[in-house]
Amino acid sequence: MYVAQSFFHLLVSAIIIDGVIRVWKISDPLTTQRFRFMVILFPIFSFPLYQLVNPQRGSIFFRQEALFDSNRWLHLALWGKVPVGIFFLFILFFTSMIFLAQELVPVLHHALESRRGRIDYVRLRDNSAVVRALACLPGEKPEMLVLDDDENIIFSTTGRKAAVYLSSGLVRTLSAEQMQAAVAHEMAHIERSRRPILFVVFLFRIIMFFNPLVLLEFRRATQDEEKICDDMAVSLTGRPHALAETLRKLYGAAGEDDRITEAARISDLRDSLEKYSHSIHIRSRIERLEESPANEGGGWVTFSLALLTIIVINYFVV
Repeated sequence: MYVAQSFFHLLVSAIIIDGVIRVWKISDPLTTQRFRFMVILFPIFSFPLYQLVNPQRGSIFFRQEALFDSNRWLHLALWGKVPVGIFFLFILFFTSMIFLAQELVPVLHHALESRRGRIDYVRLRDNSAVVRALACLPGEKPEMLVLDDDENIIFSTTGRKAAVYLSSGLVRTLSAEQMQAAVAHEMAHIERSRRPILFVVFLFRIIMFFNPLVLLEFRRATQDEEKICDDMAVSLTGRPHALAETLRKLYGAAGEDDRITEAARISDLRDSLEKYSHSIHIRSRIERLEESPANEGGGWVTFSLALLTIIVINYFVV
């Protein structure tokens, strides 16, 4: 009952939230991410809370008056032989395998490699061109470390001391303004990591490892996180177009239509879909930066109304 209702409660919540975002034209990624988190977290607690309020909620009498009875649909036999519940269980199993292969195992592997491994780098000199380019960025600067690699690479770590790693190839590729934009984006990630809401939500996401809708909503929340850091970077540099050009250089032809054609030629379907999804996300970030749209937020009133609607409707989904 918990598995089935959490799935359908999340489905109803996702439909309502997508409608709210579309109707109110909410474009602020911080607001949309807040909505995504609500969609992910609500089904974890909805079933036990509803049962606490009404222990008879699962009875036949309540189900007859419910808006949606999951038992009725899951026991429906296709072609008079195969219950729909079999397909439902297959979807849950398939999603669990995806979670293990694409999320949990890579995270554990990365954590182990981080403890064992060692990254070779050099510290930037105080008079280097990169340090001079970053001098105008406000706030405390993270430690800047350069990797000997011709590829365009940049990432940040938030251990005992925050640091931004740049490849030597990227240092040669980016202009001063683009370097400011790239580092400002990583500084935003470092700042956001001090409020580790994504990590907390990921822990709850583990509880719902079997739910395919949680997988989709969590990925959308992480995409919102990138846009949030884009906005924070622009607030530091004041140059959205510099960040857009940086994204183009970092991801090659990302943002251009021909990259989708290239992804479609890859034989492995999963890799093709991953590349396609990533390309669409990068293109949306670039277009957003170039258009510089005004961020529209729904506010707490909209959030509260959406949550209330979700609570009331899902009470009658059993």
